[in-house]
Amino acid sequence: MVEQKLFYVFTDGGARGNPGPAAVGVVIKNQTGKVLTSFGRYIGRATNNSAEYQAVVEALSFLEKNYLERKAAVVKINFYLDSTLVVNQLNGRFKIKDQKLKNLIIKVKALEEKIKGKIFYHFIPREKNRQADLLVNQTLNQKNF
Repeated sequence: MVEQKLFYVFTDGGARGNPGPAAVGVVIKNQTGKVLTSFGRYIGRATNNSAEYQAVVEALSFLEKNYLERKAAVVKINFYLDSTLVVNQLNGRFKIKDQKLKNLIIKVKALEEKIKGKIFYHFIPREKNRQADLLVNQTLNQKNF
């Protein structure tokens, strides 16, 4: 029987000013809801949309490096974001006009290819993404922005 790995990933990105000092927040849970990791990371000056994409890149990179070493496993990843724009762009519903965002989606798609799993992007209201949002704000607060 082939092992199935299921992950629930909550990401958020934000900037103080748009563009401005920016950070990402990532919370990754397994199929039982256990938090495998959660982190905030300062990413420098960016727009809110760039930060949202960078959060997805950070989460996919983390999973690829730390949890997806066995390619025999079937991988399913459910992402939850509070950005309708980014969710719709990642799902191919909206075109991407901004070149910086195009470059970030290229990174996302390259990581998706490496993972070779089923990856789904879902919109959730900000209230249901509090953990990732809190990590963004804590990170920016630590930098005094």
